[in-house]
Amino acid sequence: MALKTISLFTSILLFLLQVCLSDDEKKVVKSSYWFFDSAYPLSDIDFTFYTHLLCAQAFVDPNTFQLNISNSKTAQFSVFTQTLQQKNPSLKTLLSITGGIADDSALSSMARNASTRKTFIDSSITIGRPYNFHGLVLDWEFSSTTTDMTNLGLLFKEWREAVEKESKNSNKPQLLLTVAVYFSSVFRSLSYPAEAMENNLDWIKVMAFDFGAPTWKPNLTEAPAALYNPFSEVSGDSGISSWIRAGFPARKIVFGLPYYGYAWKLKDTNNHGFLAPANGADITADGALGYTHIRNRTIGQGSAITAFNYTFATDYCYNGTTWVGYDDVKSILAKVLYAKGKGLLGYFAWRVDLDDNWTLSKTV
Repeated sequence: MALKTISLFTSILLFLLQVCLSDDEKKVVKSSYWFFDSAYPLSDIDFTFYTHLLCAQAFVDPNTFQLNISNSKTAQFSVFTQTLQQKNPSLKTLLSITGGIADDSALSSMARNASTRKTFIDSSITIGRPYNFHGLVLDWEFSSTTTDMTNLGLLFKEWREAVEKESKNSNKPQLLLTVAVYFSSVFRSLSYPAEAMENNLDWIKVMAFDFGAPTWKPNLTEAPAALYNPFSEVSGDSGISSWIRAGFPARKIVFGLPYYGYAWKLKDTNNHGFLAPANGADITADGALGYTHIRNRTIGQGSAITAFNYTFATDYCYNGTTWVGYDDVKSILAKVLYAKGKGLLGYFAWRVDLDDNWTLSKTV
């Protein structure tokens, strides 16, 4: 009788453990962007690797401050969620919103007063809900004034209030709210409104990449997405630590992973590590290369040498004068383990079409 009781008790414990583990797994965000301009078919995405997919991009009209989706994108955006959920019904989708390519002035103007914020907020819900998106993500990485930071906090508070009200009226789950932010909680000596962000956002997406590129650092090879950096405060670890010190909870941070890298032209083929002398960008105008290009063309040429740098926890390769800093399997794995160790919510990748046969997605 005692043995049966122990056996039953053990079975119950194992069952509860499985339930708990399943619940924890469901809380993890595994996400990537789909970029309309890439012309990558939605049907080609392997949906088994993701919990969330982000549809890029809708723009804030600089004159009306309403959310705008161009006519060329309307057809695919309107069926984005429906198409993805046919293969993975549990997949969540978010609409990515920006003020313009490399231009946040429309967002700054929109957030300046309550009436224009309301115009934007109302239009985001009016578009997001009928298109069946589960959430909205604001890509405003460079709030460059104290006023911007203050207005950002007000925007999130009013946005949360609006989606709560809409949810009650529609009897549907609240739209998720998130934002893409600078890798650090401080941008140009200005602090993000961490408390308002914690109170009103479901999570934040920390852009832990683009730390170095030949367009703005042409003379030395760099680690574009270093997890660690003993020479400066510019690294993924430094940024995450900054957000946590600011009081933002680790459980609401999603870590950014780049599925691309940057190529420099070496000055001396015998000097080919990090911080080696370089002559600007190689291969493309800005040096940017997707992971699939790096694997199949740069490395695939046969004579390229690949290496993993343990100091920066990132990869690089070189072939003649071509030198590429990027994330490969080892650095992606190091970042995933780092995120788990820090108790982060998950990861997001830019972007789904740049992976090579799902190599990096499988690693995550």
